[in-house]
Amino acid sequence: MDRVLLRRYLRQFADLGVDEICLDAMSAAEAVAVLTNAPTVLTNAPAARTNAPAAQTPPVGEAANRLSVLADTAAGCTLCGLHTTRSTVVFGEGSPSADVVVVGEAPGQEEDRTGRPFVGRAGRLLDLMLASAGFPRAEVYICNVLKCRPPDNRNPLPEEVRPCTTNFLHGQLEAISPRVLLAVGKFAAQALLDSQEAIGRLRGSVHTYRDTPLVVTYHPAYLLRSPQMARVAWQDFQLVRKVLDEQA
Repeated sequence: MDRVLLRRYLRQFADLGVDEICLDAMSAAEAVAVLTNAPTVLTNAPAARTNAPAAQTPPVGEAANRLSVLADTAAGCTLCGLHTTRSTVVFGEGSPSADVVVVGEAPGQEEDRTGRPFVGRAGRLLDLMLASAGFPRAEVYICNVLKCRPPDNRNPLPEEVRPCTTNFLHGQLEAISPRVLLAVGKFAAQALLDSQEAIGRLRGSVHTYRDTPLVVTYHPAYLLRSPQMARVAWQDFQLVRKVLDEQA
């Protein structure tokens, strides 16, 4: 990571209120040198990856068309009571040929207003965590289990999760056919894994969703409230990177 990018990365974390972050590949002296513009050689920096995933040529047009049809259907969905309180259906966004799909829980107030998943402070933190593992937001696909915001950001109800998962989420993942999934937050992990296990038990391992590797991590909104867990979550994002690289 070059000096300018690292300074920008750390500054964005500070702006988000995250006071501590783990940089395992860099010593304290090297980090200080970067931040003060002092000359130094980053001796502990990881070597450039030579085992990057081979380029894929999925049927992007077909995937995009299938996502478009699903999005149009979701826009008029009335399968649960959330359609009476939503402002906007937040279907998802990103590359239809993404190797990585991020699945969150449900839209929040800002998402409901803009129609985009993971915006605001939590979204910016997610972008930073993805970038730290080499996944620019534009190259992944991001969506939620629920496409409509629960009132007052309450927890999703089973009768809301079930129709959204069955009619939209499974279809999104089938259309994109990613190489790895990242579930952020308890409800996303439990919905995809059909499990009631706590997120602390689910994270740290590679699970499987319909033959696709799946990694679980904490929701960025939780990390903003509990910055001491940023190191743990960073390890999960690196696990996603490892799983993808091992498929090369």
